[in-house]
Amino acid sequence: MELKKIKIILDDVKSHSNKDLVESMDFLISEHEKTKESLFKLTHNLDLLEKSYNKILEEYKTRVK
Repeated sequence: MELKKIKIILDDVKSHSNKDLVESMDFLISEHEKTKESLFKLTHNLDLLEKSYNKILEEYKTRVK
């Protein structure tokens, strides 16, 4: 299902069939899960980058004193 169709359904939910509603919900659930997984991965990556940077920064600070 395309996002365009979801928007059309959202504009007038009451006039669409149960099949349209179920397909929309399935699509939205799937997109939600994909987005959530991406956010978890990005958060993990961001944390790793920050830890790595801080470790290198600490070593650099000890060398330039």
